[in-house]
Amino acid sequence: MRLRWIAALAAIGITATAVFGVGLSRGWWRMNHPAPARFPVWGVDVSHHQGDVDWAAVARQPQISFAYIKATEGGDWVDPRFRANWDGARRAGLRVGAYHFFTFCRPAPDQARHFLQVLPRAADTLPPAVDVELGGNCAAIPPEREVVNALVVWLDAVAAATGREPVVYVTREAYDRFTDAPRLRRRIWIRDVWREPRLPQADPWAIWQFDARARLGGIATFVDLDVFRGDRAELDRL
Repeated sequence: MRLRWIAALAAIGITATAVFGVGLSRGWWRMNHPAPARFPVWGVDVSHHQGDVDWAAVARQPQISFAYIKATEGGDWVDPRFRANWDGARRAGLRVGAYHFFTFCRPAPDQARHFLQVLPRAADTLPPAVDVELGGNCAAIPPEREVVNALVVWLDAVAAATGREPVVYVTREAYDRFTDAPRLRRRIWIRDVWREPRLPQADPWAIWQFDARARLGGIATFVDLDVFRGDRAELDRL
C-alpha cells in the first residue's frame, strides 16, 4: 500500500511539473505579478518578431502606457517593422522610444551613427535605449573593460546628438558583468522574469521587464511586458 501511495504522489508531482512547464511555455501564467498600486505604468517592447501589431488594441489594454520599439542592430541592420510600429504606437496614443541592440563585434561609433540615422526626432518620445545582452550576440565576447569603453562611446554619442540620456537595457547576467562600472551609472532597464529586481541603492532600476512570454490583445505572438518605476507624470518627464 505504501508503495502505491509513493507511486501516486510521484505521478502527481510529474504531472504538476509538466503542466507548470507547459503553462509557462504557452504564456498561460507568469512568475511575476507587479501590483498596479505600486506600478501603475506598464509598457511593451517589440520588434519584427511580433509581426503586424494592432496598436489601437494594445493601447486599450489596462495600464499600457508606453512602448519601446527595436530600431537597429549592429552597424547596418534596421528592424523591418520599426517604422510601422513607431507610427502605429504613436497614433494609438502611447509614449514611444526606440532601442538599439548593441553587438560586441562592431565599432561603437559605427553603431551610434547607424542608430542616429534611423532614430526619429520628436520632443515627446522616450529617451533612446541600448540593449546589452550576451545571448544572441557575437560569438567572441571581448574583455569587460573593452565592452564598457565601447558602451560609453555609444552612450555619449547618442546623448550628445539627441540631448537625452539613454536608458541601458540589461539582462541580469549583463548587469552583473558590465554595469558595475561607475561610468555606466545610467538609467537601468533590467530583465528579470523570476522576481522583482534588487539592485544596489545607488543604481535603482527605472524600467523592469518582468515577463518575456506575455499574451496581450492586439499582438498575435508572445510579447515582453515592462513596468516603469513611477507614475505617468514621471514617465512624461523621463
